[in-house]
Amino acid sequence: MEITAGLVKELREKTGVGMMDCKKALTETNGNFDEAIKYLREKGLAQASKKSDRDAKEGHIFAQTGTTKGVIAEVNCETDFVANNDAFAAFGAKILDLAVANPSVKTGDDLQGLTVDGKSFKEFVSEFVFKMGENITIGNIAVYESAGNVYSYIHSNGKIGVLVEFSGNASEEIGKDIAMHIAASAPTYVQPSEVSAADVEREKEIIKNQALNEGKPEKILDKIIEGRISKFYKDVCLNEQAFVKDPEKAVKDILPAGVIVTRFVRYSL
Repeated sequence: MEITAGLVKELREKTGVGMMDCKKALTETNGNFDEAIKYLREKGLAQASKKSDRDAKEGHIFAQTGTTKGVIAEVNCETDFVANNDAFAAFGAKILDLAVANPSVKTGDDLQGLTVDGKSFKEFVSEFVFKMGENITIGNIAVYESAGNVYSYIHSNGKIGVLVEFSGNASEEIGKDIAMHIAASAPTYVQPSEVSAADVEREKEIIKNQALNEGKPEKILDKIIEGRISKFYKDVCLNEQAFVKDPEKAVKDILPAGVIVTRFVRYSL
């Protein structure tokens, strides 16, 4: 069968693969369009295997939230060029849709058992690796389902993303503001009670040694430790942090009555 330019173009549009690879696939399959797609898919799996050892340190954080359910995912690639590609954004959106639509998905590993458009998840990813020409991996992923509200924030560069869960009804404005605050301030805990006793004791020991090195008298060490531990909580606990949009208030002071932040996750590339 004659391999026409139109047939090559049609295969390229169908698969997103380069013209030369499409022409080769059609040549190898005697112009059989369906067999050529199969050839490229099989070739894609081989190419993906070769690329899997390459570093994928760039990428994008994606998030999707409804009223009570949200998902956030880190999708990695090798270059910013691919990370900013529309096809990469569509791929990230597909990952989010899968996580939202399948209640069994709680972590990235749970995606592996799913099928996508009639293909295994591994095959789906491998085809995309072949199409983009880079190693593509699914990094961190978190799914929140709550009786309250779930909101997200993705920084403009796509490198920082936050998913935050509230115990009750929080407005979209409050939800977005607190998610943005978490992105900017990077707290480790929601509140002081979550900090382990071992971590508190370790921090106190550091503060004590700092004070002694500063020449502070031992008789006031307890007071110094108390004051600096309070500052430590304000540094690492969301509720105690000064709210970025109004530093005169702590984050806990802007929450609606009876509503608390129950958990959050912050991803950063």
